[in-house]
Amino acid sequence: MIHAFSGGVGGARLSRGLADELVGEDLTIVVNTGDDFDHLGLRIMPDFDSVVYGIAGWNDTVRGWGRAEETWQCRDALAEFGVDTWFSLGDKDLALHLLRLSLLESGATFTEAAAEIVHRMGINCRVVPMTDHPVETIVITDNGDLSFQDYFVRMRCEPRVTAFRLAGVERAAPSAAWFDPLTGGDTRGVVLCPSNPFVSIGPILGLPGVEAALRRSAAPVIAVSPIVAGDAVKGPLAKMLRELGQPVTPLAIFAHYGDLLDGFVLDVRDEIFAPQLRERGVRVAVCDTLMSDREASRRVARACLALLSECDDHAG
Repeated sequence: MIHAFSGGVGGARLSRGLADELVGEDLTIVVNTGDDFDHLGLRIMPDFDSVVYGIAGWNDTVRGWGRAEETWQCRDALAEFGVDTWFSLGDKDLALHLLRLSLLESGATFTEAAAEIVHRMGINCRVVPMTDHPVETIVITDNGDLSFQDYFVRMRCEPRVTAFRLAGVERAAPSAAWFDPLTGGDTRGVVLCPSNPFVSIGPILGLPGVEAALRRSAAPVIAVSPIVAGDAVKGPLAKMLRELGQPVTPLAIFAHYGDLLDGFVLDVRDEIFAPQLRERGVRVAVCDTLMSDREASRRVARACLALLSECDDHAG
């Protein structure tokens, strides 16, 4: 089984490629829930929804999030009532949120609700929330401590970032639906998707026992760089790195994960960094990592699977 840790647009795109390349039972996608929050009585799970929409082919490929061919009549009607519509939910997107609300109110855990949604969408692989416990990513800025959605959506990433905090993580536990197979020796490899390492992958790795389990495991761990040619493909990662005094290069991503990694996937535009990474003892694959369509996602997925095999053979 391959485990992919995912969040954000880049994670959703690689998750789509891995789901296309692997037999369903061979893939578990572990999704960040640090961005999740309650809005208008609904549980919003942006990263989970982006992953399942992408795999099902329902996603808006232009925006990178939400449903394709979306309409906004409910949002506009709420505005007529004077409701602050800073966080937009499309009409089609509401269907998933109402289904999830119904499942949660009937007593399902987040993991159980996710499994039912995945089944109803005809998705063959597992897509599992990282935990069933509340964990909230807090962005510490020069405007004070902000929830991630306040920082990302309401304030459009404008405040200067100084650090991050995971509220509630010490009381959380990884969902057994993915953590038991990981620790039980059923994992062939772990892929850290090209997601923001601070706010998308960081919350998963920050759960109690996760990083220690990865270090104990014989399965290789690889990461795909979310930085391409000095910038982030999507989202505020490049801005965050600069504000934290770090270079906007794949080397900063590698340094963040440290010796957790056995392999690293670089974009062809950053091949110049490959020798420095190899000097640090990591195996490197180079490919075009921009996933503009489904075939491009499969191309990057194949590069990841080949690198996992190379790392495994080298270890053996």
